[in-house]
Amino acid sequence: MTTLAKARFAQIVLPRIDEGYRLARWLTGSATDAEDVMQEACIKAFRAIESFAEGNARAWFLTIVRNVAYSWLQRHRPVKLVSLEDLSPEAQQEIETGGLMANAVPTPEDLLLAKQRSTELQDAVETLPLHLKETLVLREFHGLSYREIAAISNIPVGTVMSRLAKARQTLLSRLREA
Repeated sequence: MTTLAKARFAQIVLPRIDEGYRLARWLTGSATDAEDVMQEACIKAFRAIESFAEGNARAWFLTIVRNVAYSWLQRHRPVKLVSLEDLSPEAQQEIETGGLMANAVPTPEDLLLAKQRSTELQDAVETLPLHLKETLVLREFHGLSYREIAAISNIPVGTVMSRLAKARQTLLSRLREA
């Protein structure tokens, strides 16, 4: 690597090492594992430093740390398997039959109440101002992230968050009234 790459690494990554370590520590749950993740993340960041376009260096580095942490966890902490034979006979029976709710059929009253709640919710959403309704629908019904909503609506992420909070608060008060 060139001297320029070393200087960019020192300028972009080194000031964020502590923050990256804290993220790795939260994700792995272990100081030792976080150190391993950080070592691998720093190597990846060093190799990619020349391709880093000017932008949000913090987000770039923390994304590397996050991805390395998840990869590390997959390699070093495989999913634990539980065999049916390890469970009690009652638990085995419940799993095999689907549990208590396997054959539960909703009553006509349950269906009517669910339809009524759905209608009340839909009516309450319809009464929201357009900018609040748009944000709420994109988040809750379409499952978009705050950043995706911000890009779609051409507003800052903070505005998305405040609109969403206001929409939820307004919805709750209108549903209480109803």
